[in-house]
Amino acid sequence: MATTHAGNTQRMPSLYIPHGGGPCFFMDWNPPDLWNSMADFLKGIAVSLPQKPRAILLISAHWVGREFMIGSVAKPDLIYDYYNFPPHTYQLKYPAPGAPSLAGRALELLQQAGIKAIEDPQRGFDHGVFIPLKLAFPDAEIPIATMSLKAGYDPASHLAAGAALETLRDEGVLIIGSGMSFHNMRGFVDPSFHAQSVAYSTDFTHWLDAAVTAPEPAARAAALTHWATAPSARLSHPPRGEEHLIPLLIAAGAAGTDRGSVIYKGNVGGIRIAAYRFG
Repeated sequence: MATTHAGNTQRMPSLYIPHGGGPCFFMDWNPPDLWNSMADFLKGIAVSLPQKPRAILLISAHWVGREFMIGSVAKPDLIYDYYNFPPHTYQLKYPAPGAPSLAGRALELLQQAGIKAIEDPQRGFDHGVFIPLKLAFPDAEIPIATMSLKAGYDPASHLAAGAALETLRDEGVLIIGSGMSFHNMRGFVDPSFHAQSVAYSTDFTHWLDAAVTAPEPAARAAALTHWATAPSARLSHPPRGEEHLIPLLIAAGAAGTDRGSVIYKGNVGGIRIAAYRFG
């Protein structure tokens, strides 16, 4: 249950959500319901929260910096960083404001924890930001600051960054890690590899569910630190391709003592995909 803090601000959760494949929710597919379950989940996020977020800090799998980067632009442009999709998907709009003050606060918290972080006053919203948020918060009214992953994808570093940012949850900020719990692209596009991918995603998701929902924060952190040794982990997130999993570690780091829960279990053509919530 959310607790109430100063100024009647309730403690927000931190989330790890799937953002699909490119602009998948805004185009036709065969079968037509391929992405419907995930879309319905994203559309239900707002009503699941204790209150409307004051702002959102979103960690996108599609931004990787040499250090942690914080986007502070006041009026972000959209970055259409997907390729060979229908022309109309490059006309999608999401005119949400940036959140320079939140960016400054995030930088402050990271630096106080001894974590190097750099402001980026120009970075726009990549599709890991605007595609899921168009469904979750379609009015595009909530200010958004964005955060990168750090190159190398060291699990402990990302858990520590999340821990440094936990305080934001008591300040009305919704922390969202945006990625995919399975991201071996061959599994989605190669029919000869599909059956194996269903099995791999099932094995890894089963392990990930248990790690996220571990009753003790130390056990959760230990499991996630060593995620690459989990069943089918490297078949679900190939080496140097784990950027879609690592946003989970920042969300988990921001959990503090809050236990994790599974908030979405779905599939894309049989490949298992999950989402998680802390708090």
